[in-house]
Amino acid sequence: MKFGVVVFPGSNCDHDAYHVVSKHVGQPVDFIWHKETDLSSYDAVIIPGGFSYGDYLRAGALAKFSPVMNSITEFARQGRFVLGICNGFQILCEAGLLPGALVRNRELHFICDHVFVRIETSDTPYTHELQRGATLRLPIAHAEGNYTCDDETLAELQREDRIVFRYCDARGETSEAANSNGSRDFIAGICNRERNVLGLMPHPERACEDLLGSTDGSPIFRSFTATLASLQER
Repeated sequence: MKFGVVVFPGSNCDHDAYHVVSKHVGQPVDFIWHKETDLSSYDAVIIPGGFSYGDYLRAGALAKFSPVMNSITEFARQGRFVLGICNGFQILCEAGLLPGALVRNRELHFICDHVFVRIETSDTPYTHELQRGATLRLPIAHAEGNYTCDDETLAELQREDRIVFRYCDARGETSEAANSNGSRDFIAGICNRERNVLGLMPHPERACEDLLGSTDGSPIFRSFTATLASLQER
């Protein structure tokens, strides 16, 4: 299997994602410059965190026009896997691959901290090795991580079990105190209807080594890789 990590002007977590895939997942991985359009050699694409185009207009709003995004849209429509982390989640929403939008944090401050998230569904390629209700301690680093959507979209996400992660406290309970950016319904990550596209604000790639304070991001990448491996065996 082969992974690709997209690089936009302003990406700053691309090397983090590359490191995790190459060293911890142990699979081939390339950087994909945002002007490239041929994704035919990849089984999965990661859109990493950062500040694509400096977030000068709105987080992800300019990146969605990069040539690679048309290819990623088609890549996802073919059922292949796309993981968007932080700025990557923002880009996926701006590009219409995931519903809703990420807006300024509730207190209008950039937040850099470790938070807890609760697994809301294990029925995704990214969480099938985790139990529903389990909590993960992951870092966040964003100014626009406040997930918002209209009532109809929220009802659809709930009905279709597409809310994958919710902010919670250490006991796994949701609360406004634990929802530091103010996201609607405590949402920290969602998937598309087909479940091959996942966007999340916390950074699992920054939580795969004890030295970084948490290894709770590792099961996400293990699940992801196991899904790809099982498909290749068929």
